[in-house]
Amino acid sequence: MNMNMLMQQAQKMQKEMEKAQRELEAKVFEVKSAGGGITITIKGNKEILSIDIDESMIDPDDKEMLQDMIVVATNQAIQTVLQEEKKILSSQASGLNIPGMF
Repeated sequence: MNMNMLMQQAQKMQKEMEKAQRELEAKVFEVKSAGGGITITIKGNKEILSIDIDESMIDPDDKEMLQDMIVVATNQAIQTVLQEEKKILSSQASGLNIPGMF
């Protein structure tokens, strides 16, 4: 494989990765936590769009538990996006065919 072909392949992969990243950033995920009592809507760029808390989850005498559940739900939502990002990057990297690299 000559250097020009390698450069063309790298440029193509970079464009595909940029496109995949833009698509991921625009994608919206809905993640349910706490037995479905908390729903986080998050974009692929990790921007939280909304948090919906079922009224049954709200106990005025246990504010700390609700706060903890919101933190867990938010972290789950972020992990969902990160897993999707990892899956996209893996599939993009597998398309790179450089002899001797893998």
